[in-house]
Amino acid sequence: MELGPRLVLLRHAKSAWPDVADHDRPLAPRGHREAPLAGRLLRESGCVPDLVICSTARRARETWDLAAGELGAGMPVRYDERAYGADPAELVDILREVPGGTGTALLVGHNPGIEDLAAGLTAQAEGDALDRMTEKFPTSAFAVLVLGEGGWAALAPGTARLTAFVVARGTETDRP
Repeated sequence: MELGPRLVLLRHAKSAWPDVADHDRPLAPRGHREAPLAGRLLRESGCVPDLVICSTARRARETWDLAAGELGAGMPVRYDERAYGADPAELVDILREVPGGTGTALLVGHNPGIEDLAAGLTAQAEGDALDRMTEKFPTSAFAVLVLGEGGWAALAPGTARLTAFVVARGTETDRP
């Protein structure tokens, strides 16, 4: 079976709740531990992105910075303010802008948008990935979707296959 482009949806790591605006919330100590683990699991899964789109929220940027440190070579990163607080339709609009030759794009974002987008795009899933993902999409988790015919420009509900759902937690992982 020929594979289409891959979309990786990464929910930011656990954030702290200091007395600052939501957009400026930093990662909590647990987030600082789990974001690099998410990066390592992305690398081990062969999900090194060709392009990263990251919310401008501090917790998302910190998540990406820590995850990127585990991925090796640098890749282009586009910080997109539209990804902060976006609903699935807005996220699809952002992703349709991914250049056609991009093999793997990673979106670092927030719930409920990331979880709802992953569930909405999924037409098929491997193993129990969909059940686990729809039960809970916690911080530092990522979903890997293979896009259907037409790639990025044709991205729409029900056009992708969920191939993996991974939750990075401490030294343990919840993955198939």
